[in-house]
Amino acid sequence: MKLFSKEQIYEGDKLTTERQKITSTDLMERAGIQIFNWIHMRMQGAQVPIHVFCGIGNNGGDGLVLARHLVTHGYNVVTYIVNCSDKRSKDFLINYDRIKNVTKDWPKMLSCENDFSEIVIKEEDIIVDAVFGIGINRPPNDWVKALFEQFRISKAFTLSIDIPSGLFTDKRVEDEKDVVNANYTLSFQSPKLVFFLPETAKYTVQWEALDIGIDRDYLIKTDTEVELISKHEVLPLYKPRQKFSHKGEFGHVMILGGSYGKIGAVNLASRAALGSGAGLVTAYTPKCGYHSLQSAIPEIMVITDSDETHISNISFDLEPTVIGVGVGLGTSARTIKAFEAFLKENKSPLVVDADGLNILSKKKALLKLLPEFTILTPHPKELERLIGKWSDDFDKLKKVKAFSKKYNLIVVIKGANTITVFQDKFYINTTGNPGMATAGSGDVLTGIICGLVAQGYEQLSATIFAVYLHGKAADLQLEDYGYQSLIASHIIEGVSKAYIDLFKKPEPPQEEQPDEKPKQ
Repeated sequence: MKLFSKEQIYEGDKLTTERQKITSTDLMERAGIQIFNWIHMRMQGAQVPIHVFCGIGNNGGDGLVLARHLVTHGYNVVTYIVNCSDKRSKDFLINYDRIKNVTKDWPKMLSCENDFSEIVIKEEDIIVDAVFGIGINRPPNDWVKALFEQFRISKAFTLSIDIPSGLFTDKRVEDEKDVVNANYTLSFQSPKLVFFLPETAKYTVQWEALDIGIDRDYLIKTDTEVELISKHEVLPLYKPRQKFSHKGEFGHVMILGGSYGKIGAVNLASRAALGSGAGLVTAYTPKCGYHSLQSAIPEIMVITDSDETHISNISFDLEPTVIGVGVGLGTSARTIKAFEAFLKENKSPLVVDADGLNILSKKKALLKLLPEFTILTPHPKELERLIGKWSDDFDKLKKVKAFSKKYNLIVVIKGANTITVFQDKFYINTTGNPGMATAGSGDVLTGIICGLVAQGYEQLSATIFAVYLHGKAADLQLEDYGYQSLIASHIIEGVSKAYIDLFKKPEPPQEEQPDEKPKQ
């Protein structure tokens, strides 16, 4: 799914009205009806008090359309106008007149003189937040912040229209109290990037994208900086196997790493490479890894350094399809020297993780030795060592993009919504869960990426697909293990389930039962 920027959304709205020969008011009506349909399907006329707070711009206009339809369908609605400026949009004014024509209970005008003492919102009520939309470019004033605080104090279920009010689409929020905390956000046409970044995702617990009929040709042909990756996006990447295939067609992975006490990382990465479909896997480790790896994973081959505890010399006479380097490697002086010599001679595609990344951050000149399209898989601290500190998530993305372009590398920013960065593009993954915050999870991802590259997947596609499979495998294992007990080996076991799930047809939707308020 494409994630459109604020500027692209405005352009899409404009083109839609021109090509479909409708007015902006008609498009607003369409958006408001979609929100109403979403609520009506879940509430089925339940008389829970609904408080609709409308700003005086287009987001407020959407709220007025919703409020009007709620009123005409007999819901218990109280509408408020958050009169925080003297600049009212044309479509807001049109819909302000329309709602006055269908009810004697005109919207209550709130201004800076109000102290909100007359507003009674109970915990079992519903708040609809339609105060600010994506156009906001400065923090709200103290009076509006006080209103948002009333929302929080009430503990009522809060539904935001398009984006939680006060949240910017393209820059950080200075004060958490500037933003509405939404239980659910109904975003028009596509979600917003800020729903997936660590610092801003907290402002909406859940989100859903509503199709409001933006011009289809525009949606298809417009390139976006950000894409959201789910099953729909990865399924076309899948390479089926033919009847007469053999292991030689699915590549040879080398996992290069390990040190005394850290051979488990090589074990996990090697097993994950096999489990993701690699034809052959060889582990290159210090001598201390030989017996444990040969005993634990009979399917792999093992080559050892002459050093007993650390890799101090990297030499082999085979040609791997891809090499995953760094897991459990350590950063001793001898290992760093061997790693540098290896990079100078290496011709194979690389996936670099863990101590491989730490060595690169210690000796940044080595970055120039990496083959183009090398895949780096840092966790936040490893990323910071590579690119330096960042001021916020937007600054982080900017720095990673510049880093990727400078060295022509693919960077995987690991986290709750893992983001794959290449050149000017961001690919946000939708699978995964908190149970993956466990030792060895990153080693498994390295192995899966290597396994896919070995099978002939182009490096960027392999990375996007592997990140999806990695998270999906963990998701499918939750039923058996839960968050706390999920370990890296369980994720490997779940990779097969993730592959099978790609081709499962979705279950038919269950008939919804009337509820007092939208499900949280």
